[in-house]
Amino acid sequence: MKVSIITVTYNSATSLENTLRSVETQTFRDIEHIIIDGGSTDGTLSIIEKHRDRIAQVVSEPDKGIYDAINKGLRLATGDVIGILNSDDVLADATTIETIVRNMQQTNAEIAYGDLLYCTDTAMINTVIRYWRSNIFDPKALKFGWMCPHPTLYVRRKVYEQVGEYDTAFRISADYDFILRVFSRNYRSVYIPNVLVKMTTGGVSNRDVQSMCRKSREDYRALRKNHIGSIFSVLFKNLRKVYQFFR
Repeated sequence: MKVSIITVTYNSATSLENTLRSVETQTFRDIEHIIIDGGSTDGTLSIIEKHRDRIAQVVSEPDKGIYDAINKGLRLATGDVIGILNSDDVLADATTIETIVRNMQQTNAEIAYGDLLYCTDTAMINTVIRYWRSNIFDPKALKFGWMCPHPTLYVRRKVYEQVGEYDTAFRISADYDFILRVFSRNYRSVYIPNVLVKMTTGGVSNRDVQSMCRKSREDYRALRKNHIGSIFSVLFKNLRKVYQFFR
């Protein structure tokens, strides 16, 4: 089984080195790492060049946002399974991809996901401020705001071919829309009860109150688009996050 990992970058020089190393040190070797850069000017391209022999493909050009860039990566991916690793995130340990592949093979799953840690710095060694523990998927949970951690999501390429790319009409919630589309169908999924990814805080969706309000509005649009739940689903989705700070 070949795994494609797509990393989108834009002026990511302060964190990209850790991301690349977390992929390079994986015990599972059949990895196709694809970098889609938005035309960085801060030294990101120099870091990419330093690791070029371990990167399958690099594209550096202006894009229309993160989801447009991810879609570019999807069109280049040739792996049996595809995952998205952001440029300020790292795989939790050297066996992460091996664990994902083993679980997907043993269960014949088309989708795999696990747990996520939010950390305070790019080295991922300081205080963990949020622990997103997911659970085994129940279809009824979607209308109660359930969402798996998107950075931990690994999906067979045939699923992307069937459900389509990320909807760039969403600026913040295209990942939620994609999860709704995938999990509302009868694909076989496997929950891996391990931390698979560590990510830093301060993403576009939780940067400030205005961003969080926009995120909630887009989440509601995604729910309506997919004919799932109601405005209360957004409320439940946000309440789920509160518990994660007390783990």
